[in-house]
Amino acid sequence: MYTCVKRILDLLLALLATVALSPLLLVLSAIIRITSPGPVFFRQKRVGKGKSHFMIYKFRTMRTDAPKDQPTHLLANPEAYITPVGRFLRKSSLDELPQLFNIIKGEMAVVGPRPALWNQFDLIAERDRYGANDVRPGLTGWAQINGRDELPIDVKARLDGEYVKRMSFGFDLRCVLGTVFKVLCSEGVVEGARKQTRDDTQTH
Repeated sequence: MYTCVKRILDLLLALLATVALSPLLLVLSAIIRITSPGPVFFRQKRVGKGKSHFMIYKFRTMRTDAPKDQPTHLLANPEAYITPVGRFLRKSSLDELPQLFNIIKGEMAVVGPRPALWNQFDLIAERDRYGANDVRPGLTGWAQINGRDELPIDVKARLDGEYVKRMSFGFDLRCVLGTVFKVLCSEGVVEGARKQTRDDTQTH
């Protein structure tokens, strides 16, 4: 029952947020365009509900000459590719705002497991064990507020499975409030060689 209500709430929240944040979205788009050659948005193939694929939207935070289809943590010097504006966007998580359009399209939810990269086969397989591939991926989720980039794959998948079992309005609200706190504190964000589990890999 909540699944249907959740989709309606997600759509309403995403529409309202897009309208309310439209000035910020326009300003950020202009800054990216002015300060770095290349497109404003970054698109990447991710795994959605039922392991279907979709293209996720993000603000571009790296130079266009960054190695393509290579996770950030595997780059020898990722900081050399991240733009000054991109560094701020990643730290503040503002680069995720374009995913509001993914929510409106029905590809994502506000809260759910973070969408895996199409080639993160180990994470996808682990999520299968917990039924976490059977729900829409989220802009944020239970695993995000319990370690974010610092979590090993097995722990992340287990937390995603826990979210599926506990999914409710109250639990979603808890995840959203927890996300606000984490973003304000910039907790759990790891860049460079130390990072092993970031699910939001951006290569250009």
